[in-house]
Amino acid sequence: MQRLSNLEISRLAANGLLAPGAARRRAEVGMVHFGIGAFHRAHQALYTEAALQHSGGDWGICGVSLRSAAVRDQLQPQDGWYCSVERLGAEVQYQLVGAVREVLVAPEDPGAVLERLADPAVSVVTLTVTEKGYCLDGKGVLDAAHPDIIADLNRPVVPASLFGYLCAGLALRRQRGGGGLSIISCDNLSHNGRLLSAAMQIFSAELDPELARWIDDYCSFPETMVDKIVPATTPADLAAVAAHLQCHDEATVVGEPFRQWVIEDKFAGPVPPWNQVGAQFVSDVAPFEAMKLRLLNASHSCIAYLGCLAGWDTVADAMAVPALRQVVGDLMQLEVTPNLEVPPGFDVNQYQQQLLERFANPSLQHRTAQIAMDGSQKLPQRIMASLAGQLGNGGSIERLCLVLAAWVLFSREAARKGTLDDPLAAELAALYEQAGSQPEDYLRAILAWRSLVPAALANNERLQRTLLAQLIALHADVEAALTATNRGS
Repeated sequence: MQRLSNLEISRLAANGLLAPGAARRRAEVGMVHFGIGAFHRAHQALYTEAALQHSGGDWGICGVSLRSAAVRDQLQPQDGWYCSVERLGAEVQYQLVGAVREVLVAPEDPGAVLERLADPAVSVVTLTVTEKGYCLDGKGVLDAAHPDIIADLNRPVVPASLFGYLCAGLALRRQRGGGGLSIISCDNLSHNGRLLSAAMQIFSAELDPELARWIDDYCSFPETMVDKIVPATTPADLAAVAAHLQCHDEATVVGEPFRQWVIEDKFAGPVPPWNQVGAQFVSDVAPFEAMKLRLLNASHSCIAYLGCLAGWDTVADAMAVPALRQVVGDLMQLEVTPNLEVPPGFDVNQYQQQLLERFANPSLQHRTAQIAMDGSQKLPQRIMASLAGQLGNGGSIERLCLVLAAWVLFSREAARKGTLDDPLAAELAALYEQAGSQPEDYLRAILAWRSLVPAALANNERLQRTLLAQLIALHADVEAALTATNRGS
């Protein structure tokens, strides 16, 4: 069986297996994307593909990997083509995507990445580098002690970090008289554009104050909210695509049919017409962002850590447990929504019901262990604001504390085994090693750890009391702890 490629695309088009217009002239590169993983290819690249088919133009994507060559090795033999699979129950939709024109592996050829950033045909840079890719400290500020940041400030011609590449590319662009860029974070960070802009200013000012002023004058950092559930692709997924297309696709991505992209209408220059194919350009992203982080992402963390503790391998497995589903529903309704600023005309109750249905989709096989990674970076964004709001208004905090307690148990056990997938794994392992073996001992150590819990929350007696109770209950029996939490509603 042949590999997916330009040649196979011609065959698929001739056999009616390709959407009309998909085999048209391939667009030239007009945007750069850092973090060319599955989420980007199942989300922003699909919006770009739709925009190309809707309006044409040269908005082909140059994908950049800051570390691994895996995606380049998947896509290069396929001339950039891959299949997007969307599943809802028994319904399956296949779409061939050609928006990605090239993939660069930054450590192999840093100069090629900088040339793309300086290319006058490029006006947009998008990012999905995960929370840890921003090199931020516990306060959301650029971590000056991060090894990659130190290396890039000392040796800017051979970058290692996202900021090293962006600033070196922008310096080259400025030197050649090019215009600014719209640099768009698509990661699950609260106020992602603001955080990215602030970190860029700190880094560029340290590197070259004149460059920092140029970036401030000519570049923009729109805030965004992105939403789509994209589990890891499995061998079974690849086999199903091969059977459907009659050719191999090593770069298949799988997700749900739902997708959402809300972007602040603050651009430095032209961007693809994403707003004509389903994305929203708005003046204020914050309410959408807060809803997604505190409802969807917090619920995902709840499901992931409780699922890992109880042995429920997938989100759908966990949601099939009535006690867990009720905890998730009540977490959203009783402890998160009271602290949200809901956009005018938005039905938040319908959104919550939709989330419960999406989580329960059995065809996605979204593994709880995949969602559980990088908890030290995710939980501050996902639950701390809701906890502060509930403590301030006297509302219930049992479910929010259940999520935190589940993470503590999960991370402690994984750290002891050496299997914790977290950028602060070594720090957490040392913290747990030094703490006592009783729940109150290691909980006290976690509450004193400012990378996770702000001091104003950590010193709250009600939070301490509720969190310890949930920790002890989960340690004894996960399902019993869920049942007890539901009874206390």
